[in-house]
Amino acid sequence: MPANTTEIERRLWAAADNLRANSKLRSHEYSTPVLGLIFLAYADHRFTEAEARLASGGSRRRGGVSKDDYQAEGVLYVPETARYSALLNLPEGANVGQAINDAMRAIEEENEDLRGVLPKLYNRLDNSILVSLLKSFNFSEIAGGLEGDAFGKIYEYFLGEFAKREGQLGGEFYTPTSLVKLMVEIMEPFHGRIYDPACGSGGMFVQSARFVEEHRRNPSAELSVYGQEKTAETVKLARMNLAIHGLSGDVRQANTFYEDPHTSPGKFDFALANPPFNVSGVDKDRIGVDPRLPFGLPRTDNANYLWMQYIYSSLNERGRAGVVMANSASDARGSEMEIRRQLIQAGAVDIMLATSSNLFYTVTLPATVWFFDKRKKGTPREDQVLFIDARGIYTPVTRAIREMTDEQVEFLANIVNLYRGEQPEFKHGSRETFEETFPGSIYRDVPGLCKVATRSEIEAQGWSLNPGRYVGVTARAADDFDFGVRLSELNEELETLNAEAHELEERISENVQALLGAQG
Repeated sequence: MPANTTEIERRLWAAADNLRANSKLRSHEYSTPVLGLIFLAYADHRFTEAEARLASGGSRRRGGVSKDDYQAEGVLYVPETARYSALLNLPEGANVGQAINDAMRAIEEENEDLRGVLPKLYNRLDNSILVSLLKSFNFSEIAGGLEGDAFGKIYEYFLGEFAKREGQLGGEFYTPTSLVKLMVEIMEPFHGRIYDPACGSGGMFVQSARFVEEHRRNPSAELSVYGQEKTAETVKLARMNLAIHGLSGDVRQANTFYEDPHTSPGKFDFALANPPFNVSGVDKDRIGVDPRLPFGLPRTDNANYLWMQYIYSSLNERGRAGVVMANSASDARGSEMEIRRQLIQAGAVDIMLATSSNLFYTVTLPATVWFFDKRKKGTPREDQVLFIDARGIYTPVTRAIREMTDEQVEFLANIVNLYRGEQPEFKHGSRETFEETFPGSIYRDVPGLCKVATRSEIEAQGWSLNPGRYVGVTARAADDFDFGVRLSELNEELETLNAEAHELEERISENVQALLGAQG
C-alpha cells in the first residue's frame, strides 16, 4: 500500500463507522472500543519492531530480552497473550470480545501507567463485528511505507472525527490540532515540566513532544507531563494518547475548580489549556482562599478568569503559558477587568492572538489565545504586548469547519519570533509570504495583522486586550459573511453584557445595604 496516511485514515474510519451502524452502542459510545483497538494494534506493531531491533542489535542479555529492554526502547511491553496476531488467529467460535478484554488486562498488568485505563467492554459486541475490526486495524499489513508518528496521527485523526460527531461532548476532550500546533510553536517547550489543568485527550502534550522531536531532541528525556480532567473516561483517553506516542505522564482525575492534585502554584515551566468557555455555576463558597487565585475571585458568574489565574499562577519565574479563551474575556468589565488589569501590570501578558471562527468542531465562535511569559521580566518586552489578528488566516475544510495549515501556523509563529528578537524558522513553505510581509525579517506593525502596544496604550483602551482594537480591522469580503457566526458573536456579547449588568446590580444592592446599615 502506498504511504498515504489520509487514505488509510479514511479506510479505517469507514470500518469504525460500520461498528456504529451494526452494534447496539449509542453514537457517543462507540469511540471507546474503536480507540482501544487502534491502541492495541499500534502497541503490538511498535513492540514487534522493537523485538526485531533487540534481536538483531546484539542487545540480548543472558536469559533473553527483558521487559526493561523494551521500555528502554520507549515501547509498551506486550505479553504473548495480548499479541495482535494471537487475536487475529483465534479459532472459529472463540469468544473474541472476552479475548480482547483479556488482552487489555494483560497489557495493564505489565505497564503500570495504564492500570485501569484500557477499555474492557468488547464482550458487549458481536463476534462478527470484532473480527472485521481486528482485520481492519491490522497495522502489520498497512504499515508499509509509513514513517515516524503516522500511527499516532491516525489515533489523533480518530479523536478529531469522534469530536465532530459527538457535538458538545466531543469539544470537552479535543482541541483542533492546528490550533494546538500554533500554541506550541509560540511557546517553544524545549525542556521542562508541562501542565494542563483541562487536558482533555492530551493533545497539548502530544504536540509539545512533537515540537521537541522536530528540533532533534528526545521528548521523553526533555519533558515531564502533568494534567488533570474531571471525567474519568477523558482521563483514560489522555493516558492512552500519551502511551500511543511513547510518552508517560501524571494525568489525574480532578475538578480543577476545587482540587489541585499537582500543587500547581509556581511549579511549572509551561502551561497550556483550552478550558470550557463561559462556565457558570461554580460554587465559590467551596473555593474559599485559593493560592491559585492571586488576583482574587471574579464577582460575575463566569469561570473564564478562574481558568486564567490557574494557568498564570502555575508558572515558575521563567514560565510560559498559552490559554484559549472566549473573545468576550478580552473586554470583560467589572471585577474581571480588575483582574485583567493586574495581570497586565504584572508584566506577564505577552501575546494576544485572535483566531478565526469555525476552528472548533463544537463552537462556531472565534476565540482568543492568551500567552503569558514570565521570562520577559527585565527585558524591553516587559512593558509590551504583541497583538495578532489571525481571524482571516485559515483554510476551509468544509463550509462549517476551518483549520490552519502548517504554512499558516509557521507564518504566525514567526511573527512572534521577530517580536522576541529570534530568527524565523522556515520548514513549511511560509518564507516567501513572510519575507514580503516583513522585509529583511525585521518586525514591524502591519495594519490589520499585528501591533506591539505598551501598557500605557492598553490602559488608554480601558485595559482591553482585544487585538482588533490595536491592529485595526480589515474589511470582510461580502461572500465571507456568515449570518450564523455573526449571530453567535452577538449572542456572546449579549451574554457578557447581561453578566456585567447582574454584577453591577449586586454591587448597587450591597452599597445600598451598607448605607442603610450605617444610617441605622
